[in-house]
Amino acid sequence: QVVESGGGSVQHGGSLRLSCKVHGAILSTFSGAMMAWYRQAPGKERELVATVSPERNTNYKDSVKGRFTISRDNGKRTAYLQMNNLSVEDTAVYYCKINSPYISTESSWGQGTHVTVSS
Repeated sequence: QVVESGGGSVQHGGSLRLSCKVHGAILSTFSGAMMAWYRQAPGKERELVATVSPERNTNYKDSVKGRFTISRDNGKRTAYLQMNNLSVEDTAVYYCKINSPYISTESSWGQGTHVTVSS
């Protein structure tokens, strides 16, 4: 079970740290999986924000480069998304996804955590 946390309401320029814990995953499953953060703003399609590979290689959506940092702690079965210098355009529901052949698609998504940035 994928569970996100850490969302909330902040002002423009503020920071939040999102966490994504994968409950029930053994170490090898989690450490071998690509972890990803997506977001979906009201009325918009869900979009990929950042990924971190098992080798800890990272990729980011252009609009968050330099502001967001994705990381992982395999021992805790947890991925993180540090978000700095937030803007109103970052307001969305943020979802975490684990990409593993050992976890079904239905079980690979979390329920989402809301992030609201006010001006």
